[in-house]
Amino acid sequence: MQETNIVPSGAFIQVCHVVDNLEAACARYNKLFGMGPFIGGGNGVLDNHVYRGQPAEPIRIRGVFVQSGDLNIELVELVSAGPSAFHDMYPDGGQGIHHMAMFCEDYEGTRVRYVAAGMPVASEFTVSFGAQICYIDARATMGHMIELYPESEIIRGMYARARHESENWDGKQLIIPW
Repeated sequence: MQETNIVPSGAFIQVCHVVDNLEAACARYNKLFGMGPFIGGGNGVLDNHVYRGQPAEPIRIRGVFVQSGDLNIELVELVSAGPSAFHDMYPDGGQGIHHMAMFCEDYEGTRVRYVAAGMPVASEFTVSFGAQICYIDARATMGHMIELYPESEIIRGMYARARHESENWDGKQLIIPW
């Protein structure tokens, strides 16, 4: 008899690291692992932020995507100081893995199943192009957050661009703006 998973299975497509200095982290990852180019680098605002069920200030970040084989790596420098899933992971400003990300065919249903399994929504917000995204607090079971995406051509396009740029990189520009 096949058992049903507690939460829907999905392929994790990204690991995100919180860093204290975005440019220095890009240079470090490039020197250590040969990764590049890093796509992004500008200021981002995660609006309509709900932190643990309560309205909260937007989350302000600077971030990049970089490809490492089949895995996308996101580096995020937190700019804002208000409560968020980022501060939950690193309340004293540390660095390290923050989340793993996955797409969901049924965003709401997947979100509900994680919550029912005892993993609450830490932060939920809207990105600049209108997609609603959340961080599930899976620290007790996995040691980090899980980022849930709805199916989105724009987000999938961001991943495709990071892959394309890495496959065609001439090594000249370390950080390429979106």
